[in-house]
Formats: sequence, structure tokens, C-alpha cells
Amino acid sequence: MKRVALYLVWSAVAVCPSAHGQRIAKYGADFLAGGVGARALAMGGAQVALVKNVNSVYWNPAGMARTAYPEVAYMHAERFAGVVSFDYAAVTLPVSDESTIGLSYFRSGVNDIKNTLNAWDAERNQPKANPELYVSSFSAADMAYFVSYARRLRSRLSVGISGKLIRRMIGDFADAWGYSFDAGIQWQGRRVVLGVQVQDVSTMLQSWSVNPSAFAIEGTNPETGTAYTFQEVFAQELPSGQTFLVLPVLRLGSGIVLPVGQVSSVTVGLDMDVAFDGQQANAFNAGAVSVHPRAGVEYSFQQVLAVRAGINRLASGTAGLDIVPSVGAGFRLGSFALDYGFGDFGGLVSELGYSHRISVHVSLNRQRWERSGDAL
Repeated sequence: MKRVALYLVWSAVAVCPSAHGQRIAKYGADFLAGGVGARALAMGGAQVALVKNVNSVYWNPAGMARTAYPEVAYMHAERFAGVVSFDYAAVTLPVSDESTIGLSYFRSGVNDIKNTLNAWDAERNQPKANPELYVSSFSAADMAYFVSYARRLRSRLSVGISGKLIRRMIGDFADAWGYSFDAGIQWQGRRVVLGVQVQDVSTMLQSWSVNPSAFAIEGTNPETGTAYTFQEVFAQELPSGQTFLVLPVLRLGSGIVLPVGQVSSVTVGLDMDVAFDGQQANAFNAGAVSVHPRAGVEYSFQQVLAVRAGINRLASGTAGLDIVPSVGAGFRLGSFALDYGFGDFGGLVSELGYSHRISVHVSLNRQRWERSGDAL
């Protein structure tokens, strides 16, 4: 029980080491790494050049300039076999011939995490009688708020930017604020599309603070006559707050749309993420630089039914190259679209469980809300 208590609490605050100053966080905003939209998951996340709707707020804000009407999207995802829930909502609004704005909200959370700190009898150095009576629960949640803007520069060229505010909470133990910017550009040819996005172009700052009172231990030390401290019971120093830096990620995207007969089309996307924070999980890395390729394909029939497949990740595992595939389907009726995506979150040999996504997308096709001029 003592080990369980120590493990749970230190797992919760592992992001808040005792050293002061700023450090590079390899996975400081990883809760956003999975992206948004079931179509994107099914196509392996190859969206930087292809995206041209409300989901551009995440994949490439420049894509918002290619919308003609206000759009709304919502997505719910279950990760790690349902342990982690992820929700996303966004809205975009054309405000002039060339400009579009967007607002979006992201939340990733784990509920009912057990806090066993007070189930340990510090004086007797063993679990209390009926320890379950002293176990409480807390939640850990990561949230993000995006404000986005896109502008069409030429008939085929658009740019965009997203300001991001990050809020992270681990029960009453610790919390953090962070902020940064994303920037992107898109070019659309007749069949070929190209895109570039830089995530956290300003470098994200995440400032963590720790609440020492949340680590209070019940009981009085008979030797000192004062309340037990976390350090006395677990022989560990309390963690302290720190500021982390999340370095930029360069995302390069390309795509091609090919007609198949009179009513169908095939869309192929290929993206490449280049990170500079020393992640070693990707299959291609050298020093602090790692390359993360993504690929996806979609077959669409009369722009009503679609089937999709993709490769979300290539990783170096103990058994060699680990490929993370994904599949999905979509249905569109007028201005309403419903999409489903399915993928193995941790790879073919992982026990982390599967990832399911369901997303809806609505375009508010009303003449009074239509963008003046031609959308890209």
C-alpha cells in the first residue's frame, strides 16, 4: 500500500521535478498530438495540405481560408481502451472576402484516479484497517483553447495563425499554464495541394506550480508532536514547480486528388513531421532531430460515402519496425458529415488498447452567411 501511494502521487506530478529553471519537454503537449477529426485519424493524420474545413484550426490554420460558410465540428475519442477520453469542439466564420476566424476547445482527461496517501498508517508503518475507507479520487485533465485567423493572399495561396492557451491540472496536486502560436501556409493547384505548418512556432512555455497542502498526511508524529510530512512518511522531497519549453515542430504536407470515373475520386496524402526535441521513438532520428512520416488514402463515392486507410506512425520497437495503421469511413448528407476512425494507439504489438473516434461536421450553408467572393 505504501508503494502504491507513493507511485500514484509521484506519477501524477512527475512533470514537476524539484530542479528550478527551464527544461526542454519532449512530450509537453502530447495530449494534442493525436490531432482532431475521425477523417484525419483514418488517413494517418496526413492533413496539413488536404484540410480545408473547420478542423484546419488544428492541422493548418491556413485551410480555414478555403471555407465558404460558417462551420461547426465536434469529436469524441476514447484512448487506451477507454481510460482516456478526448473531446474537441470548434467553429469557424468567414468575416470578409479573404479572412476567416476560428475558435476551438480541446480536453483530454482521466477520471477516478485513486489517491491512497491517507490509507497508510505512518505511525505503525503499515496500511490502516479498512484502507479503502481512506482512499479518495481525483481527475487529471489537459485543456487547450485556440483562437485562429486565416487570410487568402492569392487565388491559390493562403496563410493562417493560431494562438494557443494551455491549461493542465492534476487534481489538487499541481497545475500549469502554457501558451504559444501555430502558423501555416497552403497552396492549392488543380489536383495537387501543398502545405506547411509550424506548431509552437514561438516555443511553448508551460509553467507548473505545486500545491504542498495537497500532500498533507493525516496523523501526528509522536516524536515531534507535529503533523506528519510527506518527506517523513515517504522519504522523498516534495516536487516543486518549473517552467518547461516545448520546441517547435515543422510539419510538411502534400496531397493529390484524382478523379475516378464521373462520380468518384481518390485522395492521397503524405505528411512529414520534423521535431527537434530529441524524441527517439520515431523510426527516423539523428541526435535531437526526428522525422515522423504519415500517409493516408481516401476513396469517395459521389461525395457521399468514403472509405479511408492510413499509416499514423512508424516507430522503432524491440521487435523492429512498428507500424501503426488506421482505417475509417465517412458519410455526408448535404451540409452534414459523420465520420468514424479506428486505430491501434500504440502499434500492432502494444497492449495500450485501441483508439476510436467519432466526429461530426456541419457547414451552415445559408446564403446570408456565405463568404463574399469565391472560397479557395
